[in-house]
Amino acid sequence: MSGMESKPLKSSIDEIDLRLLDLLQADASVANQDLAAAVGVSPATALRRVRRLTDAGLIERRIAILAADKVGGLQALVEVQLDRQGAEHLDAFEAIAVVDAAVQQCWRTTPGPDFVLVLWVADMAAYNALVQRLFTQNANVRNVKTFFATRRAKFEPRIDVGALRAIDSGSRAP
Repeated sequence: MSGMESKPLKSSIDEIDLRLLDLLQADASVANQDLAAAVGVSPATALRRVRRLTDAGLIERRIAILAADKVGGLQALVEVQLDRQGAEHLDAFEAIAVVDAAVQQCWRTTPGPDFVLVLWVADMAAYNALVQRLFTQNANVRNVKTFFATRRAKFEPRIDVGALRAIDSGSRAP
């Protein structure tokens, strides 16, 4: 699932599936046999369930997350406000932003800025080149506000499985 689309879980998602999703979010490199043992099913069942969850789009992809503090470079959060906010203008800026390798995340937001971008660049020269590519050369960009990260206190791209249970049952988590 991409973006912030709110699609309820299918009734075929059960507690075993939720536990598999939770384990894979913590470490996607876990061997299938270890996954199976952790949730109490056979390796064949675990593999079949993970494939089904992937095919259903619940597992978007499996990646390695690099330690930004060890890699170096600059990380920034950028608010972008466009001059014209028609759907075609939003789509056009988004199309340019998402293909740029320096853009790690691209969020459409409301209210406030039209977009919030999360960037990683090697240095200030690379940031200035990105500014030219994405903002200065784009006649529809009205305002850009960049916040350079000085410390990351938390980075956890997990979805709380407890909240998924609440969504699936139609209730709200406290």
